[in-house]
Amino acid sequence: MPSGASTRAEVMPLLRLSMPLMIAFAAATLIGVVDTVMIAPLGTVPLAAAGITTAFLIILISGLWGLVTVIGVEIAQAHGADDAGEVSAHLRHGLALCAIGGAGAGLVMVLAFPLLRWLNQPPEVIAILMPYWISMAIWLVPILMFFAFKTLFDTIGRPWTGVAISYLGVVVNVPLNYGLIHGVGMGLVGAGIASVLSSSATLLVAWLFWHRASDLAPYRQRVPISWGRIRMLYREGLPICIGYAGEGAAYAFLGIILGWFGAVELAANQVVNAIGGVFYVIPLGMASAVSIRIGLAIGGSERDRLRPILSAALWIVTLWMLAITALYIFGARTMSEALTRDLAVVDLAVGLFIVAALVQVADGVQSSTLGALRGMSDNRVPTAMTLISYWPLALPAAYVIGFPMGYGAIGVWAGYGLGIALAAILLSVRFWRLTAAR
Repeated sequence: MPSGASTRAEVMPLLRLSMPLMIAFAAATLIGVVDTVMIAPLGTVPLAAAGITTAFLIILISGLWGLVTVIGVEIAQAHGADDAGEVSAHLRHGLALCAIGGAGAGLVMVLAFPLLRWLNQPPEVIAILMPYWISMAIWLVPILMFFAFKTLFDTIGRPWTGVAISYLGVVVNVPLNYGLIHGVGMGLVGAGIASVLSSSATLLVAWLFWHRASDLAPYRQRVPISWGRIRMLYREGLPICIGYAGEGAAYAFLGIILGWFGAVELAANQVVNAIGGVFYVIPLGMASAVSIRIGLAIGGSERDRLRPILSAALWIVTLWMLAITALYIFGARTMSEALTRDLAVVDLAVGLFIVAALVQVADGVQSSTLGALRGMSDNRVPTAMTLISYWPLALPAAYVIGFPMGYGAIGVWAGYGLGIALAAILLSVRFWRLTAAR
């Protein structure tokens, strides 16, 4: 284990990097909260429709996040080696890869719409869903390209730039949402159009800042786009994409399973997703910070810092997740009632929050450790570990506890928690073995 002094030395750098990352990630989830708050008055069926869409988007965004991760790791290692030309090359090729990946994922989403009937989702929900579904498929392109720019800002020491631009999207999204949903009367599809427009605005501002800021000039070097390099990034990112998509798909499949119960269960799941997404920025931000710090250490040939970096991250994230656990337990009803007036939805959401509270620390550990392994470019084995944790264990357990054992939606969530705990154990063992002194 690393010494206390070496661990403490990594605490402040991690906090300085992770805090703006978390705040920026919160901006993206706040857009989802705004959608939920403004869709809720339309009724339980539109709220359930947003829930189905969120479940499917979780799969796609989780997979696409693998592309952002590998771009961030490559930029971090190049920056750690003080190679601005390689940073420029990775950014430009990363933007191209994100545009292609986002468009491809959007097409997959549109083509997958007919599967919702095959998955036995409520027909009254499917009847109103298609326009909103298509608009959120389009949204994938600008949001993914923005995060390619953001990973540059984070890595070169400008994380608050990403925060400011992210919250510009929130500021734009609020009036657009209200105006299109209620003012113009577009209803559910208005929320989707507002998301596309606000994300496009953040992408445009990020590009303008990168294009004009004088201190970013070293990272604007003109590099010819090479399909070979794009394919290289894709090959490196594919295992990460599969791992994240597998985890995201398992989580999203909970929404599909809950759809077998009915619209109330879907709506309650959407309430928990909206609130939980805001607080998930804590482990997500720490995982990203750990990945960047590990990548910088490897680029600078400082492998002796790897263990102290993760140790510091685990101390920080455990304390934060314990606070979230208490909030979920004691504030579940207040948070649920803030998003919906349907008492049946509120009562079920309270139970789901309690179950989610029990796995918060394990979620923080597995996210941070996975971020450390990504920063080391260790992708394939961690991917296998996460897939094993969620698919052969978590989903069958969720079904058995929820249906044959009769615990309903709460049982479904409890089964998923078992997968989070197993992933935390397996990934931790992997990291400590890889970094053991030879």
